[in-house]
Parts: sequence; C-alpha cells; structure tokens
Amino acid sequence: MTARSAPATPQLHAHGTGHPGYDVCLVRLPQSAALARLAARTTMKCWGLPEDLTADAELIACELFTNAIRHSGSRNAQEPGHCRLTLEHPAPDAVRIEISDSSMTWPAKREPGEDETGGRGLILVAALAADWGATRCPGGKSVWALLRARP
Repeated sequence: MTARSAPATPQLHAHGTGHPGYDVCLVRLPQSAALARLAARTTMKCWGLPEDLTADAELIACELFTNAIRHSGSRNAQEPGHCRLTLEHPAPDAVRIEISDSSMTWPAKREPGEDETGGRGLILVAALAADWGATRCPGGKSVWALLRARP
C-alpha cells in the first residue's frame, strides 16, 4: 500500500472491552470514508442490529471520519496519517462509534449559512445520536457518538 492509497477492505479487529467491539485503522484519505461506512455496516450486520440503526451508524461513521480528514491536517504531505474507527455494542439497544485521530483541534458544531456547502456534519450527528462528544487522548482526541435503537 502506498502512502496515498487506501486498503481495499478494512481489517476489523476484535478488542476486549467487556462487550463486543471492533476497531480498524484507516488511512486518512477521502476514499477511506467509504471503508468506514463498510466497516460500520459489516459490524452492525454481524451484531444482527436493525437496518435503521445500521444506516444511522454508517452515516455517523462517515461524518466523523470525514471531519477527521478535513480538520486534523497531516504533519507530513507524503504520509496522510491514520484514524482509528472503533465500534462498540455496550448494551442490547446501543452502539458507540468513535473516531480517534492525532489532532488536538476540538470539534465544534456550527450553524452554516444557507449557501455554505459544508459545516452540517456535527448537526447531523447530534440529530441522529442519543449523545455525542469528544475526549482528549494521548497524542490527539476521539470524537464519539452513542446510538440507541428506536423503540
């Protein structure tokens, strides 16, 4: 894999958190957003979760990953860096989606003007998620969203 190419398929890795969870490291390039969606869909299907929750998880994973690409700049133009997507199933009706990156830039929900083409990602995340936020971690931050199944 070259520095500017994304892997053909995400390699999901189980992790031991006390509840089901998977993570995958993705190259921080626009084409990797599709891999974030695929990883979310695959994981949700494996967990047997409903289609509406799966669709929301795909959308949130893509939005959070896209924000990480746009707002966490690379330190080296030849190496775009990586982001880690983590999917957890902490309760029967809940899924937690998290994107970790090496940026210290904090996410900020904003109100874009009618003519602006961007700036709506976190508005969408907030509308779909039961809760969302960010946490500092060594070397960067993680932005997460908690989804709950609709009754």
